[in-house]
Amino acid sequence: MASFEARTAAQPGRITVLLAGDCDLTARDRLTAVLLDAVSHSAVVFVDVSDVGFLDSTGVHALVTAHHAARARDGGLYLTGATGTVAAVLELTGLDALLRAPAEESAEKGRHA
Repeated sequence: MASFEARTAAQPGRITVLLAGDCDLTARDRLTAVLLDAVSHSAVVFVDVSDVGFLDSTGVHALVTAHHAARARDGGLYLTGATGTVAAVLELTGLDALLRAPAEESAEKGRHA
């Protein structure tokens, strides 16, 4: 089982949360805390999951919880870098569309026009 790591990086107007390892039950509390802290400090939060190898329902729940917290503050939480099984989980749950960054959303609409 891969260990879980979370780091944050602040840029002007946004915070990026870099996740690595497994987002599962053992990481749930830390994952939720890191995400909620980020949305409490910035209206725009990007969550980079490119180094996440596993995402279960508790990881999905943490992302949804943080999304709702961001929306309650008129902000947004957006995912980047999903591949493989993590991307498949996000697609199956609809989080890939729900947490798509606005620029990616515009680019996607342009491809289908």
